[in-house]
Amino acid sequence: MSTIKDLNQRFGLADKLVFDTTDSDMPIAKVNTGLCRAAITLQGAQVYSWIPAGEQEVIWTSTQAKFAAGKSLRGGVPICWPWFGPHAARKELPAHGFARTVNWSVTASRLLEDDRIYLAFTLELDSKMREMWPHACKVEMQMTFGSSLELELKTTNSGQQNFELGEALHTYFAVGDIRQAKITGLENTTYLDKVDAFARKQQTGAITIDQEVDRVYVDTESECVIHDSKWQRRIHISKTGSHSTVVWNPWQEKAQAMGDMGESGHLGMLCVESANALENVVSIAPGQTHSMAVNYSVQKG
Repeated sequence: MSTIKDLNQRFGLADKLVFDTTDSDMPIAKVNTGLCRAAITLQGAQVYSWIPAGEQEVIWTSTQAKFAAGKSLRGGVPICWPWFGPHAARKELPAHGFARTVNWSVTASRLLEDDRIYLAFTLELDSKMREMWPHACKVEMQMTFGSSLELELKTTNSGQQNFELGEALHTYFAVGDIRQAKITGLENTTYLDKVDAFARKQQTGAITIDQEVDRVYVDTESECVIHDSKWQRRIHISKTGSHSTVVWNPWQEKAQAMGDMGESGHLGMLCVESANALENVVSIAPGQTHSMAVNYSVQKG
């Protein structure tokens, strides 16, 4: 893996994109422009902060998050790849795949004309990863930081056979108080309720959270909006290449059992995940590239 000095020499953009380490020596990238501030871990290519100019934090990361090699970070935008949830056949493999706990390589950075920052990563599969995922492929993560946050996860099948892929951008959004927030955009959509043994249900009206919620909304490409009454803002979540939306909040009992959610952490976060999960996994033919992209933006009021 490249040193911090090497990363700054090859990909740093003056004071607008700087590579550094956390207190635990985990390599990170920091964005600081007139449009936003952001932070990304090279492990997992995981955005864990994005603050547009004039706004509060949009991406929630726990105050108790552990920045440790090989450990998933509680919060941010974990990349679930190449499967979502438990592996279909091998239950001993890590839930949500391995992409979020391994190092990604920086491949490009650019300062765009409108002062946005572009940053690209690739995941190079080693022998341990190939033992879990024996398919030849190229995996890229592209990010653009500005007054909106754009993320694109691309998977190219470089082998000779089709393979099925499950994935999610497991984004934790920061809210003033989850009890004063709601999600619109998924009305009349079918979901599988993981809290109720995956019972198939239909959403009626806006989604509100006052207990544990863990749902996979299927066959939907709809834009979602988080309405945050306490902070008087709306977070818009639009996507392409994604046919599932996951909504998750562990609520108090499960949050306390996790050990890294922080004191009352569940009240300040809400996961709305753009995904291809369960019955919406995608099949990628040899030579084809599948892209799943999201755009996050914030409006006052």
